[in-house]
Amino acid sequence: MTFSPFQVHVPATTANLGPGFDSIGAALNIHQNTVVTPSSKWTIQYEEDSHRSLPTDESNLILSTIRKVEQHFNVKAPAASLSVASQIPLSRGMGSSAAAIVTAIDIADSLLSLSLTDAEKITMACEIEGHPDNVSAAVLGGITVSRWTNKKLDSMKIQTNEVDVLLLVPSHELTTVDARKSIPDSISHSSAVRSSAAANLMIAALLNKDWNMAGKMMEQDEYHEPYRVQWIDSFYQIRTEAGKLGAYATTISGAGPAITIFCGKNDVNNISSKMNKAFPHYSCVLTSITSTGSAISPVYLKENV
Repeated sequence: MTFSPFQVHVPATTANLGPGFDSIGAALNIHQNTVVTPSSKWTIQYEEDSHRSLPTDESNLILSTIRKVEQHFNVKAPAASLSVASQIPLSRGMGSSAAAIVTAIDIADSLLSLSLTDAEKITMACEIEGHPDNVSAAVLGGITVSRWTNKKLDSMKIQTNEVDVLLLVPSHELTTVDARKSIPDSISHSSAVRSSAAANLMIAALLNKDWNMAGKMMEQDEYHEPYRVQWIDSFYQIRTEAGKLGAYATTISGAGPAITIFCGKNDVNNISSKMNKAFPHYSCVLTSITSTGSAISPVYLKENV
């Protein structure tokens, strides 16, 4: 069995946005692109040196996720060669694992002609990732609000294009597993109430395109940031300085150690310049929220043109 070559385009994501712990995510204009071509056996290669430390055998997250989709539907996909070009740094809290999982589900969906809905893709991704924030945003684009409980998914998308995003990305990695170890098993009732109220008001503000209020609420988290901040160099100093420069909010991106700063479009270049000078141990990456989630498109190889 053969197929026409195609490519899968998946955005990076930043999750939580403060108090939206494990439920809110945003898709970013930073992408992973995977070209899929027919092959006699499954292979995967990475174009970036930073990703060549990843396994290329069956333990690879993209390949292992394809196997899980095959097992779920009790079908076998035709072998393919995968060439991955990724702008998403590994283990920085920018959704590299979610991008791999969503890429794999899209590849399997195409090869097996499954015609999966977005909800079905997110559900399958949640079963692997364990939480819906990054994978929902990766599939749908925009800002997503999701609930994953007892293997049941509820998810909605918020369209927004009012802000730009500045990412401060350190050179070191931090695994989600390590970052989660710092979060206590329980917090006080009063702390949970405050964080829940902040998340609720943040969503209401986003729906009303009130980024001043949304940003204020993003910085009121008590679920996870106070415990993860130990892994994030100069976090509170960066938040304070960004606020002075007019940023709406500064949050830990996912599990970290990258930092997300939400800025007005007229302010982002100035904030980036000042952050770059004040915190040179971080790389500043200018981007924005994309309304487009994962997408599949044809690819035309030179030998076929």
